[in-house]
Amino acid sequence: MEIKAFCSDIDGTLLNAARDLSPRLKSVVADLPVDFPVILASSRMPDAMRHLLHDMNRFPQPLISYNGGYVLSADGEVLEDVSISIDLVTKILRLTQKTDIHVSLYQGENWYEEKDDYWSQREARNTKVQYTWLSSKEVMDLWTKNSLGAHKVMCMGESNEMAWLFGELHSEHALDLHLYRSSETYLEIAPRAISKATGLRKILEHSYDFGMESVVAFGDNYNDIDLIQSVGWGVAVDNARMEVKAVAKEITYNNKEDGVAATLEKIRDLKFEVGS
Repeated sequence: MEIKAFCSDIDGTLLNAARDLSPRLKSVVADLPVDFPVILASSRMPDAMRHLLHDMNRFPQPLISYNGGYVLSADGEVLEDVSISIDLVTKILRLTQKTDIHVSLYQGENWYEEKDDYWSQREARNTKVQYTWLSSKEVMDLWTKNSLGAHKVMCMGESNEMAWLFGELHSEHALDLHLYRSSETYLEIAPRAISKATGLRKILEHSYDFGMESVVAFGDNYNDIDLIQSVGWGVAVDNARMEVKAVAKEITYNNKEDGVAATLEKIRDLKFEVGS
């Protein structure tokens, strides 16, 4: 099987223990041909991925942001734009109003916060992006005026409250929303209609002359399962959820041990061939 592109999740997969790109990873990416697509697929917003492409000397590249809800070509053309409706965002805000749950709102290139606290500071530090100060009510007014919705709602807080919120939303909106418990204290909410795999298909159809079967993809969490299943060579890092490992064709080292780099080195040394 000839590999013509690589697609990777970021947090828990591509980044090391310091939440950075390792020298080993940057070295193997540098060995790839200049026209070899390096496609990042994440729940992150676009600007939280672009700096990583710059660090790999691979900018510009297509981006799959918000788990596939907002997909951009290498030249910035919007290839997919699917959001959560205002009504559903309003319901999420209402559910969390009398709790200690922190809610972050994302739309396109914008990240909105109304609290400067542990959670917002942590996200800014981890993603290297700064948020826009705006209350939830003002965000709802802005989006209503412009007929917009949320590409992502990020909820953060104590694990019992997150489990409660997950249960409330899953019981009523399982057909409308993707609900990802990316950790015990995080709940990432996205539209049900999209995934990282749908985003990758959009990119390949728009920009390249090969299909999903020619891509190696890496992931660790529930929102990577569809992607891992859909490509020619799906790889789970060793720290991945068991459900991700179950559908992967290969299990590599964990993210702290340069698992992505290790697999890419093997593919490079085999001149971009994997499998039988």
